[in-house]
Amino acid sequence: MASRKKRVPPIAYDIALSEEEIRRERAKARELKRTQWWKNRLGRGLCHYCRGRYHPKELTMDHIVPLVRGGKSARSNVVPCCRACNTAKESFVPSEWRAYLELLAARNPSL
Repeated sequence: MASRKKRVPPIAYDIALSEEEIRRERAKARELKRTQWWKNRLGRGLCHYCRGRYHPKELTMDHIVPLVRGGKSARSNVVPCCRACNTAKESFVPSEWRAYLELLAARNPSL
């Protein structure tokens, strides 16, 4: 008898969070910024998205899955990135961000 794989439902990223929940997660992010773990990540001076080198003070904390899309302020969901990437990423989740970058590359092959 052949085994059947269970189909895993896709992750929903449009989870409505209350203002209180978002406020709480932002407070956690501020706490996380004070940890040695985060300071070490910044010390590398590397943007997670463009891989550019920056002074640690030029890097920001980005939530891979944004808070407004249900993300959490946890080590597994935050990365250092440059302001340009953080601004461009907006509230995209990783799959949307990749699609956006692919669209830009298709429009301008010289990039």
